[in-house]
Amino acid sequence: MDQTIDAYLKYLELANLRQRWNAYLKDAAEKKCSYQHLLTTIIADEYHCLLEKRRTARIKAASIPELLVMETFPFERQPQLKKKTVMDLYDSLRYIAECQVLLFIGPTGCGKTGLATSYLVNAINKEYRSRFIDFKDLLRQLYASLADHSDKRVLKRFAAIDCLLIDEIGYVEVEPVQVGLFFTLMQKRHKNKPTLITSNLGFDDWRAFLKNDHLTAALIDRLTANSYVFNMKHCRTLRPDPVPMP
Repeated sequence: MDQTIDAYLKYLELANLRQRWNAYLKDAAEKKCSYQHLLTTIIADEYHCLLEKRRTARIKAASIPELLVMETFPFERQPQLKKKTVMDLYDSLRYIAECQVLLFIGPTGCGKTGLATSYLVNAINKEYRSRFIDFKDLLRQLYASLADHSDKRVLKRFAAIDCLLIDEIGYVEVEPVQVGLFFTLMQKRHKNKPTLITSNLGFDDWRAFLKNDHLTAALIDRLTANSYVFNMKHCRTLRPDPVPMP
């Protein structure tokens, strides 16, 4: 490759074309391809490389601790789950189109976080900006924002995420001001953005850690107004191995 062309491609960040330049020319010569075919192949390859680069960036930005995908979820070990219902919701992307709340409720180790993560990864693969966050960490960030009066900005940032997964609601006790901030966030996302929530507690137990009957009732009412609940309380305990994305 000519050094000038190599410099141009490097500047344009066309890494795939730089790497495969000679291979493209050799292949075109051997197959006697038309210029149109050669250019179409190069442009299509660059397009798909850019899509993958952006998908990888979205995966990284999502901060997912264990990258689990639907293809590896052990449905055979969870007969209580209706696979057809799970897959219909997953494949149709209805939870995104209708900005639903998906609630995964069940004991520790039943696979609720893995299942929720699969829905999150599905959104990422469909070019939606997504985020995984532990409930405790979310509360910490919302509460800390009050100290420097950045609460509106922080709420706006979380409200704007295309698909948000809030993991393990119920493991920490919550201060009244934190309940208010969390309710405000859910209110902003209601029917605007899809939210995935996992919890080891049923709704009847939420009052115990939220410590505010009025806000708890209002929060549950808001979350269930446009939602689908995965009741996994009778599912077996399992620990699926994390499967890296290709």
